[in-house]
Order: sequence, then structure tokens, then C-alpha cells
Amino acid sequence: MQLGLIVGIVCAIGAVIFAMQNITPVTVTLGFWSFEGSLALVLLVTLGLGALIAGLVSSPAMIRRQWAVARMGRQVADLEHRLAEQERRNAELAEALSSRALPPAVAGLDTELQK
Repeated sequence: MQLGLIVGIVCAIGAVIFAMQNITPVTVTLGFWSFEGSLALVLLVTLGLGALIAGLVSSPAMIRRQWAVARMGRQVADLEHRLAEQERRNAELAEALSSRALPPAVAGLDTELQK
């Protein structure tokens, strides 16, 4: 992200330097509309319109990506909560199982298995 910003700033500075060196008056005609101004102004306006259009085109993808990240963050939090609940329940069951008294026949087998 920062590299893209740096590249954009360098390109903008280059465009401004190029535009300031080209101050020849030009006429821009688009259909029935005509505009006369310096080449620098025309170049800077078209650069600005290009950046605006690029931002508008890329914004839906960025918004969808942010929504997906937020949704996945909520899923992670929910799964961590469920995991903590399951671990708590496992600990309770293990404690309950260890506190139960074993029948004498099973207790004898249990001591033999430990040998």
C-alpha cells in the first residue's frame, strides 16, 4: 500500500513538472464542447480525472474486501468463544470423571494397568 502511494506521488510530481514545462495554449474539443487553455491545465485536469475514475472503479473491490475481512474477524471471534466454551466443558467433564469412585473390580484393573 505504501509503495503504491509513493509511486503515485512520484508520478504526480512528474506530471506537474511536465505540465509546467508545456504552457502552450491548446484547444480541446469534445463533441459540441470546446475549451481553450494552457497545455499544463489540460494535462493536470486529465490526470485528475484519470485518478478520480481509477479510484471510483477500484472502490467497490476495496469495500468488498473490507467487508470480507470484517466478516472473517467475527467468525474467528465466534470460533474462539466456542473453543473456550468447549475447553471449559471438557475440563468440567474430566473433573467430574476423576471425582467419581470406580467400582472395586474396575479399580483393580486400573491399578494393574498402571504397573
